[in-house]
Amino acid sequence: MAIKQVNNMTTLYGIKNCDTIRKTRKWLEANGIDYCFHDVRSDGLDASRLNDWVKVLGWETLLNKRGMSWRKLADEDKTDLDADKATRLMLAQPAMIKRPILEHNGELFCGFSDARYQQIFQN
Repeated sequence: MAIKQVNNMTTLYGIKNCDTIRKTRKWLEANGIDYCFHDVRSDGLDASRLNDWVKVLGWETLLNKRGMSWRKLADEDKTDLDADKATRLMLAQPAMIKRPILEHNGELFCGFSDARYQQIFQN
C-alpha cells in the first residue's frame, strides 16, 4: 500500500471518524500546519511501516487497549502479548492503533496534546 506523498514533512495517521483525530486536525489547521492525512483503515497500513513504528515507539505505546476493537477480541488474543503478536493484531485491525500517529521531520509521536504539539511545531 502506498502512503500518500505530499511536498511537506508532516503526515498524520489515524482514522477519519476518530474524535481525537478530528481534534488534532482542527489544531493543525488552526495553527497553519501543512500536513497529509493518512487513514490507516481506508488507505491501509503496510507491515514495514508498522514495524518501524513499533521499533521507535514500542508496541505497548501503540496498542490501544481502551478501545472497542480491543474489548471485542477473544481472550486468547489478549494474552501472551509480545511485539509480533501485537503487530499482527494492529495490522488486522488498524483501529487498535493509538491515535494519532504523527510523523514530522523524521520523528514519530503518538497521541495528542496541545502543549506537546506546540513544542513539536515551534521550529
